[in-house]
Parts: sequence; structure tokens; C-alpha cells
Amino acid sequence: MALLVHDVAGPADGPTVLLSSGLGGAAAFWRPQLDALLAAGWRVITYDQRGTGRSGGVLPTPYRIADMANDVRELLDATGTAACHLIGHALGGLVGLQLALDAPGRVASLGLVNAWSQPNPHSARCFDARLALLAAGGARAYCEAQPIFLYPATWCAANPQRVQDEVDHAVAHFPGEAIMRQRIAALRAFDVDARLGEIGVPVWVSAAQDDALVPWTCSQHLADCLPRATLHTLAHGGHAHSVTQADAFNTALLAFLAQQAPGVCA
Repeated sequence: MALLVHDVAGPADGPTVLLSSGLGGAAAFWRPQLDALLAAGWRVITYDQRGTGRSGGVLPTPYRIADMANDVRELLDATGTAACHLIGHALGGLVGLQLALDAPGRVASLGLVNAWSQPNPHSARCFDARLALLAAGGARAYCEAQPIFLYPATWCAANPQRVQDEVDHAVAHFPGEAIMRQRIAALRAFDVDARLGEIGVPVWVSAAQDDALVPWTCSQHLADCLPRATLHTLAHGGHAHSVTQADAFNTALLAFLAQQAPGVCA
């Protein structure tokens, strides 16, 4: 299959952070982090996941998180990256966990943002509702509801034009119902809970306690079960707190990464 469309920025000889997005799959999700990482001296890889954004294309059947992790491994090969510090949001965090299990030598550390290790009934109910909207109202209905799951109500109310612009962009670039259903099915089937003890790299677990899609206790569970995990929580920020609380998020992320590569994030 074709290599994913990706971008590499920063010093060619610097340690590498790879940013893996959530269900939307687009590299642009990480814009609030990019300048901070580059200013701290990191080489940064971002990419559009298969079936989404600039990568597009069809997905294999069945489609699994393991397939997404293999895409990342191929991306590391293509960019000459022996190992990376992988930061993943939600689905992107699942990709990071899977890659750390499948190819542990390729992952130097992990950042798991509002992620999980096994299914939970609340998130399942949310995805059922989103799929019902998609079936009944198409891409527009699905995308109009998306901010409700991503952002706190107060942030949406304070940023109405930004929210609407994001919705309109999502509709214009919607990957299609079949691909969205395959991606949601893959993340719903993901369960590596029994294997968390096998992941020996340092892990930064970040969660917002008001996440409406994924209970923050899923992050607490990850921090409890991963051997070398540190939990970072914010009281407010929603599922996309890396966007709504970017300054606080970036400060904590850079502090974690500085511990992994002393002198880079001074």
C-alpha cells in the first residue's frame, strides 16, 4: 500500500517526536503543539492516517489498530527514523500502544492523550450515537455533533466561528461513511489491557477530567498498569484538551520529553 502523506520538520539530526492523531486522522490536529516542539529542538513527524486527509485511499478488510501501527512503522523506515517518541491522541494513542507491543525498539517513549487500553460502556454509547447520526443524517449531521464530543461547552460557546469553520472543513473533507465505520470499528475492537505490563518505555498519560467521550479514569487505569507511567490531568479541557488548553498541555508535554532527551527541551 502507498506510504502515508507526511511532513517532517526540525533538525535532521534531532531526536524525533511522531504525532499521531485521533479518529479524524489529520496531521493538522497537532498545530497547537508544532511550534513549541520545534522551538525546543525536536524533529517532528506528522502524518495523515490511511483513508483520511491527504493520504486517502481504501482500507483493508478487516481493519485493525495493528494495521495503523504498521503504517507508522513504514513511515519511520521511510524517514530514516530508528526510534521515535510517539505522542498519540485517543485513537493515535492506541496506535502508540500497539506499536510499542509489536516493535518495541521503534518507540523510545509514549505520550497517551485521552487514550484507553480496553473498551468501556460510556464510549461505546457515544460511538453508537455518532454512527446513528451518520446513518440517518450523513456527513453533515455527524460532523455537526463532533464538537460536542471534542470540546467543553464553554469553549464552543466562546469560539463559535472557529467551531463552525472546523465543522465545515470536516464535512468538505469527510472520508466517507464506509471508511469512518471501519476506523470506529477498529478502535472499538482494541483491547491490550492484559499486555500493558509488557510496555517498558516511559509513558506520559494526559487526560482532561471533563472529557465527554472517554472517561478520564481510562487514563488513570493506564497510569496504574503501565510500569513506567506518569499521569497528568487537567480539570477542564475536554477530549481535545491539547487544543483547548494548549499552553498547559505543551508545558507538561515538553517537561516529559525533556526527561527523555536531556538538553533538547531546555
